[in-house]
Amino acid sequence: MTFQISVQPSGRQFTCEAGESILTAAIRAGVGLPYGCKNGACGSCKGRLLAGSVEHGKHQERALSAAEEAAGSALFCCAQPQSDITIEAREVLGMGEFPIKKVPARVSTLERVSDDVIILSLQMPATERMQYKAGQYIEFLLKDGKRRSYSMANAPHSNELMSLHIRHLPGGLFTDHVFGTMKERDILRFEGPQGSFFLREDSDKPMVLLASGTGFAPIKAIIEHAVHLKLTRPMHLYWGGRRPQDLYLHKLCEEWARTLPNFRYTPVVSDALPEDGWQGRSGFVHRAVMADLPDLSGFQVYACGAPIMVESAQREFVAQCMLPKEEFFADSFTSEADLIAA
Repeated sequence: MTFQISVQPSGRQFTCEAGESILTAAIRAGVGLPYGCKNGACGSCKGRLLAGSVEHGKHQERALSAAEEAAGSALFCCAQPQSDITIEAREVLGMGEFPIKKVPARVSTLERVSDDVIILSLQMPATERMQYKAGQYIEFLLKDGKRRSYSMANAPHSNELMSLHIRHLPGGLFTDHVFGTMKERDILRFEGPQGSFFLREDSDKPMVLLASGTGFAPIKAIIEHAVHLKLTRPMHLYWGGRRPQDLYLHKLCEEWARTLPNFRYTPVVSDALPEDGWQGRSGFVHRAVMADLPDLSGFQVYACGAPIMVESAQREFVAQCMLPKEEFFADSFTSEADLIAA
């Protein structure tokens, strides 16, 4: 059985098969619904159900609560239509510009930059050029149909090698392999590009770039892409970690701050120990933004990292700092544990 999906306010329409999620059908049809994890854990694809009925698969309560669902909200990555439906969602222009492809790649280098972070560089086939937008991610295709998502950490113009920042989660199917048995020249398969988190090039607003941990990876790609395009928009990077070593490319960010005229960098550490000798900002990284920029009404914010940081930043920036809701762009880095729980 096939159902008709209508999107408001754009008026776009597409079809969805029985048992298929609304998001999967939208991606196939080239309709740019916003999304992140695709597993019911991050809430990026949440919208409203205006007419018809859907059935939700497993998802995190924080992504869609029972009260939100009762009030008419839907999580399009795990909502399957039970009738023709009409939804309300803000479409993302340009998201389907590059086709999603399955690509083999060879491990080029494994560079350990901290105790629990490896920069994994992949060599694409000679006949395959990976096209993507700065900020997007790929999904590694693992055994038994499992997938793991990682953002490209290099800008699209420098994609001879694709760079990914992998944090070790002990017991994690993929990260245990990366930190244990993976070797240079191993072959990996992935599908991409994915996601609606990328630099909006049609704006001239100053940018706040907000990262926690390895959420720095797509932010790095966005910065490099903006520099490549010679954009003059002010950029202020706030990068947070529990301890100083979590800011594993701190010196690179300091170099950008010295050499790029429109770039500022504020590192923030939340749980430094006395032996760390940390002299910089402390506390929650999004609160540092609020202290420095109490009025965000004229800004765009790009946030990436732990879901709690992203959710807190969006809620408090909009409610307290006058940030327009539509100028907050985010990618929550859900862990393997999040996906199992979803």
